[in-house]
This record gives sequence, structure tokens and C-alpha cells, in this order.
Amino acid sequence: MDTEWICFDAVTGYDKGELNHAAQILRQGGLVAFPTETVYGLGGDGFNPQAAKKIYEAKGRPSDNPLILHISKREELDAIAARIPGTAEKLMDAFWPGPMTLIFEKTKAVPYETTGGLDTVAVRMPSHEGARQLIESAGVPVAAPSANTSGRPSPTTAEHVKEDLWGRIDMIIDGGLVGIGVESTIIDVTEETPTILRPGHITKNMIAKVIGTVQMDAGLSGLDQSVKPKAPGMKYRHYAPKASMTVIQGKKEAVIRRIEELAAEYPKEKVGILAADETLSCYTHGQVVSAGSRNEHTIEQGLYRALREFDHMGVSVIFSESFADDDRSEAIMNRLLKAAGQKIEYLSDK
Repeated sequence: MDTEWICFDAVTGYDKGELNHAAQILRQGGLVAFPTETVYGLGGDGFNPQAAKKIYEAKGRPSDNPLILHISKREELDAIAARIPGTAEKLMDAFWPGPMTLIFEKTKAVPYETTGGLDTVAVRMPSHEGARQLIESAGVPVAAPSANTSGRPSPTTAEHVKEDLWGRIDMIIDGGLVGIGVESTIIDVTEETPTILRPGHITKNMIAKVIGTVQMDAGLSGLDQSVKPKAPGMKYRHYAPKASMTVIQGKKEAVIRRIEELAAEYPKEKVGILAADETLSCYTHGQVVSAGSRNEHTIEQGLYRALREFDHMGVSVIFSESFADDDRSEAIMNRLLKAAGQKIEYLSDK
């Protein structure tokens, strides 16, 4: 398959002809990778079962892992959600358009191929102007998981999409580096107590300020294998680099010492160290990569880029600092631990 490449510019927007062509590809059942504020999405017609199957095939994604439907305006939700609870209305008023996905009971118009066989459907309205223009032009809700090979770190640039999906999809839209860098917060609003199924940029505390009581899915941590996550996709390996990875958590000085000890057991060119801007110069052994700044809160945006850098370096093992700094780190630590296969070493405070 020949993959086409077009651009979206935040200032000048799309070339009108290219936008119309991208929208036509979606309407005809093709696949278009496009930028959002979170990560790049791999889009197909959410009402077309064959388009959903193409998405699963291109990504190598398990077909029981539901796809999120993206809409450009609130009224499009009526054809997708069978019931819109008052809690959902409050959340949409507060956070749409933006990086929040809501789980609703689905209408018959939404095929089971899109929902992974479930009677519920995941929906969000992105804040990225280029994404909304594409969806509006297509005239259909756009089913879009992250535009990467299943299991790999999600793409935050069009080049990342090209690495994984070139020749397997119809088009890539280059919109530059995304603004946030981790996927949306997912909330199930079909039950009495709303439940966060995947943490994201919008935190539990932010949500609680809008609707009061909200709970985290007990299976999210992954540390207790007997408790399974409610969201089917969260049971799979995600965001992972090719090398094995271990997260080291504790006080800063102790973490640096322990990572240096562990790294010294490997040839320098074969060990990766994931750090922050503030500690980048503290390590003397290994291939050291910064995910971003703790002080400037850029870890979210840089995490997946850093994990992909290690793949390019060809390291065989990675030791990572923990980034569990405050409630804003919920999403970062969720992705980091998933990438590490839940391997974490806790250091004593002594």
C-alpha cells in the first residue's frame, strides 16, 4: 500500500483539497493517521465494521480491545450514546473538547467491531483543531486508537507513526509534536459511581471537583494479578520499548545511586537510563535519556519519545527513575509501569 503524507499547520490549517481527500478516504473505509492533543490517532469510519477490522489488522491489535469514537461537536453524540447521564453532562461541560473519554451505553448504529463486542462505547471530542476539522469533514464519528503497532510506545510525532505504520495505512497527517503526550483519561459513566478506567492528563482530583465522588478501577495498578482491569485494553502489554525495563522508586539520591549500581553490571552501550532534565548529568554509566523536566511538567510530553529513543540505541536493558511526584503523575506512572511490565523496585527511606 502506498501511504500518502499531508500536513496540518496550527496557524494556516489544512490545504482544503488535501483535507477533503483525507475525509474521503475515511468515508470510503480507509485509514488516516492524524494528530490530536494527546497522541496521534489511527482513524477509520466508526460506523463501518470493515474499517474497524482494518484498524485492528494494521496495528496488530486484539479485536476485543475497543476503539474510541472521536466526534467534532456534542450533537454528534446522539447517534452514538443510547443514554447520556447527568454526570456525563457535567464532565462534558467541564472538559470537552479535551483529553477525556466517556463510556456510554451504545446505540445500534455503533457496530460491535468498533466496541470490541461490548454494549458500551467510548467517545471523546478532541481539542485539537485539525482533528475536529477532519472529523467534521468526514461526516462520521472517527474510531481512532493510537497510531502505532500494538504494544509499542504511542506516537507523539508523525515520524513515530511512519516508523510503525508506513505502507500499512492510506494516509498520515503531520501536525508536528503533540501538546500533551499521553492518552486521554477514560471514565465509565454507565454506573452509579463513575470509574476511571485509564488515568490521563485530567486527574482524579480535577474530576472530583466537578462531580464529587469518583473511583479508580481497582485493577489499574496491575500489581495484584487477581484483580483484572475493567477496560479490556488495559490487560494488554502497552507502551513498551524493546528492552526490558525496571523502575526504581525512592528518594532522589538513593535512586541515582541504585541505578548507577545496576547500570555498572552491563556494557555501557547496552544499558539505558531514563531520567529527568534535573538529574540527566548525575549518571556516569549507560545511555542516558531525559523524558523531560519535573519542574516544568514536560515528562508527559516526552515519555514516549524517550522510550522510542532507547529502541533506536539498541539497548538491552533500561533502568528508569520513578516520576511519582504528585497527582499529575497518575498517567505518567500508569504508562511507565505498563511499559516496564509492572517491574518496580522500592528503595528504603533509611
